[in-house]
Amino acid sequence: MIKPFLSRQFLVFLLTGGTAAVINFGSRILYNHWLGFSASIMLAYLTGMITAFILAKLFVFRDSTQALHRSAMFFILVNLVAVMQTWLISLGMAYYLLPAIGITSYVRELAHATGVVVPVFTSYLGHKRWSFR
Repeated sequence: MIKPFLSRQFLVFLLTGGTAAVINFGSRILYNHWLGFSASIMLAYLTGMITAFILAKLFVFRDSTQALHRSAMFFILVNLVAVMQTWLISLGMAYYLLPAIGITSYVRELAHATGVVVPVFTSYLGHKRWSFR
């Protein structure tokens, strides 16, 4: 089960996904100026997801022969699972876990960063098997 994560492809996925995650994270802070935390997370995730699709198609899964519309459909489905992971982890940490253990500084940033990182592994497998096969 660890073999897929010991490849050049996964390393490039991490780099492109990391770029998309930075865009996700930064846009959440920007959106939070006008929207609530929960809505900002969702909109930021969408921004990061569009970035991730473009980068994955161009750099990670270049050999994919799947039609673009089919790749996009599966990409969205995989990311619906990932966005729920991100949202649940972010809110759970921000409103319950971090306050319960006494963390009061940068709570939203810590919670959201953790929520963005967690789905990396499930997303890679989903995209490899369905989005860009």
